[in-house]
Amino acid sequence: MRENTLRTLFANKTLAINAWSSIGSAVLAEYMADCGYDAVTVDLQHGLFSIDAAVTMIQAISATNAIPIARCSENSIGEINKLLDAGAYGIICPLINNKEDAEKFVRSCRYAPRGGRSYGPARATVYAGKDYFDNANTTVLTLAMIETVQGLAAVEDILGISDLDGIYIGPADLAIDMGFAPDAWKEKIVDEAIRTVIAAARKHHKYIGIFTGTTEMAQRMQSYGVDMVSPGTDLQLIRTEAENRLRILRNK
Repeated sequence: MRENTLRTLFANKTLAINAWSSIGSAVLAEYMADCGYDAVTVDLQHGLFSIDAAVTMIQAISATNAIPIARCSENSIGEINKLLDAGAYGIICPLINNKEDAEKFVRSCRYAPRGGRSYGPARATVYAGKDYFDNANTTVLTLAMIETVQGLAAVEDILGISDLDGIYIGPADLAIDMGFAPDAWKEKIVDEAIRTVIAAARKHHKYIGIFTGTTEMAQRMQSYGVDMVSPGTDLQLIRTEAENRLRILRNK
């Protein structure tokens, strides 16, 4: 089976840099992947597209060295199975608030006897290899999002699930749930919450990813010891560069 190079980076303590695709364009997803990112996440939760577009985006990413990941829109075995069958090598699941949520999520990603994933890797065998069934359980990454106060309180129980590979911190929603603005990651209480999650994941020997809307935040999280950062969405990057070029040309 094709190697999941994210697992290799994590094992070697090398920071993985993950692109974030929120526009339903296979061409743009392919361009992002070709820039040199270690992975590209196809975002069905907030991305402006459906499962059909997600499949073509995963195909486009697969033409590069980047690992295709998907964030499902919800903790649904039907959607998760479709994304894995399309060739996603990892799933980020939003709104994991307790141990039961996490158990449901990982069961959707693992074949029996470790889980309840249904067999039908329509495209996965093309991308991954004919031995997909034999190795999928140990290759596909499962990352549970911690993005609420409830999830923060239950993080030890969530991380105690053996088939959960790691967590992915959603700092904007976590900040909102704590009573702050989405970009309040520098607030002491929000920063402490993020560091608490990172410390818990380290204790349980789990991988840690986080969305970072700015390079400054990505560097801060790197110093905290996370395994993967996602430094902005495709939309954010396009807008930032467009505004920068306009500012230069208009001498502002």
